[in-house]
Amino acid sequence: MREASRSGVVPYYEDVSPGTGALAPRAWWAASDARRVNLGGAWRFRLSPRADAEDDSFARPGFDATRWGAVAVPSHWPLQGHAPGHEYGRPAYTNIRYPFPVDPPFVPTENPTGDHLRAFDLPDDWPGGAAVLRFDGVDSCARVWLNGHELGTFKGSRLPVEFEIGELLEPRGNVLAVRVHQWSSGSYLEDQDQWWLPGIFRDVTLIERPEGAVRDFFVHCGYDHTTGNGTLRVDCEPGGTVSVPELGLDLATGEEATVPVEPWSAELPRLYDAELATEGERIPLRIGFRTVAVEDGVLKVNGRRILLRGVNRHEFDPDHGRVVDAETMRRDLVLMKRHNINAVRTSHYPPHPAFLDLCDELGMWVMDECDLETHGFLAVDWRGNPVDDERWTPALLDRAERMVERDKNHPSVIMWSLGNECGTGAGLSAMAGWIRRRDPERPIHYEGDRSCADTDVYSRMYAHHDETELIGRREEPPLDDPELDKRRRELPFILCEYAHAMGNGPGGLSEYQRLFERYERCQGGFVWEWIDHGLRQRTADGTPYFAYGGDFGEELHDGNFVCDGLVFPDRTPSPGLVEYKKVVEPVSIVGDTAAGTVTVTNGHDFADLSHLAFRWTYEVAGRALDSGRFTVPALGPGRSAVVELPQLRAADDAGADSEADGGADGGAGGGQGGEAWWTVRAVLAEDTAWAPSGHEVAWAQFAGPAVPAPQAAPEGERHTPRRAEGGLVVLGPGVFDAATGTLRYLGGAAVTGPVLDVWRAPTDNDRGTQWHPEGRLDHQWRELGLHRMRHRIAEVAVGEDSLTVTTRVAPAASDLALRTVYTWTAAGDRLRLAVEVTPEGDWTLPLPRLGVRLGLCPTLEQVEWYGGGPGEAYVDTRAASRTGRWTSTVEALQTPYVRPQENGARADVRWARLRRPDGTGLAVAGEPPFSLTVRPWSTEELDAAEHTHELVRSGTLWVHLDHALHGIGSHACGPDVLPQHKLFAAPAAFAFTFTPLTGTAEAAAVPDAGEPAYWGRATS
Repeated sequence: MREASRSGVVPYYEDVSPGTGALAPRAWWAASDARRVNLGGAWRFRLSPRADAEDDSFARPGFDATRWGAVAVPSHWPLQGHAPGHEYGRPAYTNIRYPFPVDPPFVPTENPTGDHLRAFDLPDDWPGGAAVLRFDGVDSCARVWLNGHELGTFKGSRLPVEFEIGELLEPRGNVLAVRVHQWSSGSYLEDQDQWWLPGIFRDVTLIERPEGAVRDFFVHCGYDHTTGNGTLRVDCEPGGTVSVPELGLDLATGEEATVPVEPWSAELPRLYDAELATEGERIPLRIGFRTVAVEDGVLKVNGRRILLRGVNRHEFDPDHGRVVDAETMRRDLVLMKRHNINAVRTSHYPPHPAFLDLCDELGMWVMDECDLETHGFLAVDWRGNPVDDERWTPALLDRAERMVERDKNHPSVIMWSLGNECGTGAGLSAMAGWIRRRDPERPIHYEGDRSCADTDVYSRMYAHHDETELIGRREEPPLDDPELDKRRRELPFILCEYAHAMGNGPGGLSEYQRLFERYERCQGGFVWEWIDHGLRQRTADGTPYFAYGGDFGEELHDGNFVCDGLVFPDRTPSPGLVEYKKVVEPVSIVGDTAAGTVTVTNGHDFADLSHLAFRWTYEVAGRALDSGRFTVPALGPGRSAVVELPQLRAADDAGADSEADGGADGGAGGGQGGEAWWTVRAVLAEDTAWAPSGHEVAWAQFAGPAVPAPQAAPEGERHTPRRAEGGLVVLGPGVFDAATGTLRYLGGAAVTGPVLDVWRAPTDNDRGTQWHPEGRLDHQWRELGLHRMRHRIAEVAVGEDSLTVTTRVAPAASDLALRTVYTWTAAGDRLRLAVEVTPEGDWTLPLPRLGVRLGLCPTLEQVEWYGGGPGEAYVDTRAASRTGRWTSTVEALQTPYVRPQENGARADVRWARLRRPDGTGLAVAGEPPFSLTVRPWSTEELDAAEHTHELVRSGTLWVHLDHALHGIGSHACGPDVLPQHKLFAAPAAFAFTFTPLTGTAEAAAVPDAGEPAYWGRATS
């Protein structure tokens, strides 16, 4: 059979052609007065292991399928059919590698094939005549029959196809039969870093085509920013009329009119209701006037440079795969808008067409990408790559045509992308040529060809910061071809993927954004990516978790590389999304306390600031003492205004309020009573389609004038260490082991530690890139032994008013060490620990962390702190962390990354309190401020877990008080931690003061952080 195939007789699913029998592609429209019948719902289903395991008798009228199982349409069959006897395969994930031999166009004989049957009746008032059957998405190849007549075959999973069926329809008892193959020649074009999931996963629709109905139309809506006029022309087959009542237009199709209009942009998505009418059909339209152009080396819309604050978006649902309903699409876009995201790259295929309607409505720049990726050919040095093989060019052109024709009428679509990670070849040039002829009004994008021979923008993925700056200055290394080099330097630059959001991270966002703002050529980009692709599963006892590559028995997989989004699989925002919102906020607020002013700059591309209200709060020690509103002019884009800070109540009143609170540190020490902060917020002045009034768009925080600190409670006399029975030493509220100097009890409660700690459960970014193993920091850390440091007690010295413990902390099989001296003192009810660390040897690797770890009673469930919050923050992911007083439960402090890893640190903490329900507990203050992490499991348990359900509360509450932490970066696929955020071994000194809490005076109420309970929500 295979040899016969090689001689030229190939089955349709291995033929390189796009298919047979389909109508020419056309624009998509959501509704018209022509009838539609949704053929979704329960379909009869049979799964076979091979493409030729069954004949086509199931498509004949009268076939008995009562013994078959059932699936929902739309769906992916591996995500359905869990009843005994009706298991329908399993999902599989690979990033680059094809899960079958690279033998184009052939696919394995083991080719799961799903036969689908759907019986339907026409509505009683169905008028008869012409009709089309439309499939919006089938993975990966289908053959279709209606009432026993074969309609044709098709590939191109994420693109529509239509068949003419009017003559075949019957009033009753119509039978639609669809055979779907998981693997086909089309699979070689769809290697797109996602789950391999076959099935009919988008809508199937029967659409009436009355005599004189619209065959296709193309809306041209240009905008001239110099005159404020828009020009409208609608080309239509057959001819008809176009009316735009709000503009007083009533035109024949093909006729052009120029009138004053309000333009469409992602910030101001102005749409005009219109109607296209032909003899047989009326279609409601929503049109937006805008012009896209590359001018003077800059991408412009409506004459202005735009800055893309974007994300890559796969279609994904944790229960249904790529089946995403309209409510979820809107939810995604609302969440994006609320986090200051203004652009989407539809990686790596056109989305459901309804998504683009929502982008038009809510306002989003869209890079529409073709259903094309051949990344798996990289493994064979690109031999046989279809984009460089003329036999595949008709299939490539077919995909480009189906995308452009379907989506050409959306103002949100400002760029066409030829595909992703396909290498180079003449097929891409053919696609670009066809697109330019059909739609010269939009630029073309493709990242994989550094020469940019076929593109209008220079695109890269994961270029590091230094290289991005060189490109911004148009000083990147030259190409060999001088003409191409000159042309490329004249193009705008876009990072089509950057800041890989896998696990904890991404770090380095702020540094990227400053480059985008500094260099006109650098016009932003698209974070990879929007959502973690974890599939919801449950353990035997019903505990939910999210599965990733390898969890379904795949022979070849890429693990949790499929979980690299800014939202968790259930669409809970991750700390990375909160950070991104802050970094890309479109309003800059800079305070100058000395001058008594605030400078506000409008960073929008089109909108003025009239839609925002500005509010301020003045806090001392985390207590709001005064608040109000700023009056800020309706600044145009790029404009700034200086606003005077308001007059405050007298400083004595502020100090009195702080003193009435009992002191900011609640007895924890640290003397922070006089710390003052201004917080200025820009919020929506009125409700919008995506957020209510009061929604925060931007904010800034800056130090205020010093406020006299309240009178601190007397420390009490310094305690002298005394020896006690059982080999113990008592120093104030602390009880120590006399031989080792280890703290055993604090305020009568058992304690484990504190001891110097340098290890963290490696993040996905610590694990590094799969293709650069030499840069995988976690392997280097483990090879050095940082996860198994040994502590040698060198000396325990009991002084007149102190206990000093000298240790050497070192990994086995190495002469490197950290000489650590712990000095304990006590006064009153407070116990102070001073730590001095001195590296010994030549440390070349950065440390994961530097601080102390201690174990406490697990009943300390409530955490309150003054410092950075409300969410997690690390040295290079701290833009969204603001100083204040925050409260949380231990559970809510955990961030449930799909693969467990280091998480949950709160930055710049001055003091913290850990309490039981009765208010008893422990307070700690740091000198200098520290990073606080509190967990119900140890670092070792976190490190060992592969899924969230494997983390089980232990009998100890583990508290990390860190002097410093290594940065996060985005090295899971992108740049490593920037040099300034690396934690190299160096002499360090820091201190903590511990105070037992009695549950009386210290139990004052504090404001709730309102932080999402990540752990509970992500696995609910």
